Amino acid sequence: MALTVLVDYDSGNLHSAEKAFQRMAAETGAGEVIVTRRPEDLRRADRVVLPGDGAFPACRRALDAVPGLFAAIEEAVMVRGRPFLGICIGMQMLADRGFEHQETAGFGWIGGEVAKIEPADPALKVPHMGWNDLVLGRAHPVLEGVQTGDHAYFVHSWQFRVADPAHRLAHCDYGGGVTAIVGRDNILGTQFHPEKSSATGLRIIANFLTWRP
Repeated sequence: MALTVLVDYDSGNLHSAEKAFQRMAAETGAGEVIVTRRPEDLRRADRVVLPGDGAFPACRRALDAVPGLFAAIEEAVMVRGRPFLGICIGMQMLADRGFEHQETAGFGWIGGEVAKIEPADPALKVPHMGWNDLVLGRAHPVLEGVQTGDHAYFVHSWQFRVADPAHRLAHCDYGGGVTAIVGRDNILGTQFHPEKSSATGLRIIANFLTWRP
């Protein structure tokens, strides 16, 4: 039976994500979904999901504080080519570095930096919080059935500025383009929370659970 691992590293409440992934796994026949921080579970994972809420440096420290956890994630994704989905800060960690509070190294899996959102319209407040329309940049199997104009739920003050525009799969407009989805090869990340994004988010989760890069 296929195994999807949601990585637990004390970075936000995983309950809603766990329920959404378990629901869509049952509907698509995608196997078992577990929440764990055990490296041995990552070593047998068929798919890896890294959620995250809070500040970039705190999340990176929390991940690195679990012995062997990041090494197991990196082996699963970068060596064995397992499909990976980063959510919110989990997506931002894919970058080379982030600048929230202090410069912090990311995973370096997708080139770019995480910088403060600076809307052109001063009336727009930061954090960017609530529903916004997705603007798709290019096709991707995990976005099958998702269209420009579909809504997703965002809560963030910082955004991923990709080095290669081909790695930005979708954005939203918040006083300028703000990265919504990044991806390359077997790696995908959403700035928004798919588990809180109603039908659009559940479609993305279902597609991820059946994606074979």
